[in-house]
Amino acid sequence: MNKQTIRDLPDEAVRGRRVLVRVDFNVPLEADGRVGDDTRIRESLPTLSHLLDRGARVVLLSHLGRPKGKPDPKYSLAPVADRLRDLLAGPDVAFIPASAGAAVVEATRSMRDGSVLLLENTRFHAAEESNDEALARAFAELGDVFVNDAFGSAHRAHASTEGVARHLRPAVAGLLMEKELEYLGRALATPERPFVAILGGSKISGKIDVIEQMLPKVDHMLIGGAMACTFFRAMGLETGKSLVEEDRVDMARDLLARGGEKLVLPTDARVAPAIDQPAAAATVARDRILPGAAMFDIGPASAAAFAAIIRTGRTVVWNGPMGVFETAGFEVGTRAVADAMAEATRAGATTIVGGGDSAAAVAEFGLADAMRHVSTGGGASLEFLEGKTLPGVDVLDERVA
Repeated sequence: MNKQTIRDLPDEAVRGRRVLVRVDFNVPLEADGRVGDDTRIRESLPTLSHLLDRGARVVLLSHLGRPKGKPDPKYSLAPVADRLRDLLAGPDVAFIPASAGAAVVEATRSMRDGSVLLLENTRFHAAEESNDEALARAFAELGDVFVNDAFGSAHRAHASTEGVARHLRPAVAGLLMEKELEYLGRALATPERPFVAILGGSKISGKIDVIEQMLPKVDHMLIGGAMACTFFRAMGLETGKSLVEEDRVDMARDLLARGGEKLVLPTDARVAPAIDQPAAAATVARDRILPGAAMFDIGPASAAAFAAIIRTGRTVVWNGPMGVFETAGFEVGTRAVADAMAEATRAGATTIVGGGDSAAAVAEFGLADAMRHVSTGGGASLEFLEGKTLPGVDVLDERVA
């Protein structure tokens, strides 16, 4: 990674200074208001601890949910402050229900060295998502240094991710951002081989740029999930009630021709009349899907074949589940991929789970710690794998050679 990080900041830029950190605390909240999954908060701790140990006054910005540009109590970051306070277990962690304005600026200036101030949801401002210049400048007044550690939001050019960095320098990456970019960047630039990519999820349209970007680079590309059905249709197979993107069938046919043996599709499927009828599920060959059935998972033969390929990999990147893993009976394919990746990790492979539903799956299976890296950013990791520039990263200071 050629961007500066907090390690590049001299002590005089940190000690006693207000370090404005954009974190990704977009975490699920339970009905009682408590944080349901604190993974993203815990992933920010190395950056926060590094800054606090150097005597910084750490000011945190984050969004949470989609409050539609106005204050909404159910999207308040107050519960996140409570959880962060527990996790840091030492430094002062204060919260104020605002994220811009004179009172907030004054609150940042009255902080003690080695303390933390979490501000309210940036999306309570309608101007946040439009990357409004005035709001970006208002955020810039909250710090003396800017750190972007929110990889999960780095693909969005918002006032708190890209805009603020144009008005507040130095602007550098946090340790989580650095880790994300290094793992994903190394996988694409210099992968140890065999290089295996696993792509799933519902739609080929959401992964087409990833397929185009990675197909020439990988040794094997495994396709699962409902998106496999669009390829089945391109092969002239019956897909029943399965999700098929009719406008992408020709594209799938072209990818099949170009991918050759490198592109691996399921040979069997778990089908049912509807998602809410798992008891009626059956395993069929991919050319035996009946008109009244839909595919909701890859079949056991496919799961075994995919797992065998994954276990040979030295670099394995996974984005998208193999089926509707949240429903009992349709989680087998996704579980097989997760188990095989865990085995590959133990054998020394670099295994990367690209956030989103894949990250949720390995967490549900209790296998997150068995992977080399689980990305905190589904959309960001997808766009990075597509070869796109991430605005929240591009704006940061370059590292001088």
